[in-house]
Amino acid sequence: MSIHIVGCGDLGTATGLRFAADGHRVVGFRRHPDRIPLPLEGRGVDLRTTVPVIDPDVEVVVVALAAGSREPAEYRATYVDGLRNVLDGVDASGASPRIIVVSSTAVYGVDDGSTVTEATPATGPTPTAAVLVEAETLLRDRVPDATVLRLSGVYGPGRERLIDQVRSGAARLTAAPGRSPVTNRIHRDDAAAAIVHITGLVDPAPLYLGTDDEPVRLDDVSRFIATELGLPEPPTADRSPAADGSTSATSDTSDQRSDKSLSNALLRSTGFAFRYPTYREGYRAVIAGTGVRHP
Repeated sequence: MSIHIVGCGDLGTATGLRFAADGHRVVGFRRHPDRIPLPLEGRGVDLRTTVPVIDPDVEVVVVALAAGSREPAEYRATYVDGLRNVLDGVDASGASPRIIVVSSTAVYGVDDGSTVTEATPATGPTPTAAVLVEAETLLRDRVPDATVLRLSGVYGPGRERLIDQVRSGAARLTAAPGRSPVTNRIHRDDAAAAIVHITGLVDPAPLYLGTDDEPVRLDDVSRFIATELGLPEPPTADRSPAADGSTSATSDTSDQRSDKSLSNALLRSTGFAFRYPTYREGYRAVIAGTGVRHP
């Protein structure tokens, strides 16, 4: 099978290597193709401004774009213009591939700790989240049968911000007991495995939430990491989140700043099995240095 990974950064590379290990031909697209490891074939393109050349025999296109900053203009150039250029490239090729687009659970404006499923409306509560909703709308208008995978906070090798904060002493627990937000995450390797798994489904749903089995309060994760590192519990912040509108610690991705419990029931129902079903297994692996870092 011929597969294109458009946006072959950390997650895209991990996904491409899984496809290649299964014997598929994989072409990766990114601005710096020299950073794409063998056996993937690298092609250089700036998707923000250029329509990529898509092979006419491609059977799967995975779009896993990543903005260089959190400025709304950069988001629009990456996720909306970039996706539009990818779809234009597919149209020009004459191919009819299965298309899977990686998005984010940041599109949900839920902040009361309630459960979110694929049926929950995506309101785009922030300027950057609104851009992601715009990109998903573009995809639905042009490729109605495409699949979107909305990922929660991705962590793993090279995505260790929370570990670094606990190790450096910068992490803070929430001052008000019980006010730490409920957070959600997925290990990078499970995110890549989910993309490959969805590709193999006979009749995939239009949308899946990619998140592990256990929504958990951020303070609990910080405490766990401290214990695994053999460090004392992080100190308490001077103010509660309600005092300044922020959470007590910075997490691995911005999506962790909200307060919601994501459900992976639909993804689980397809037979997908997590290697790291909770943050415990995942962070232990990262701390132990297992896994592969990608450029």
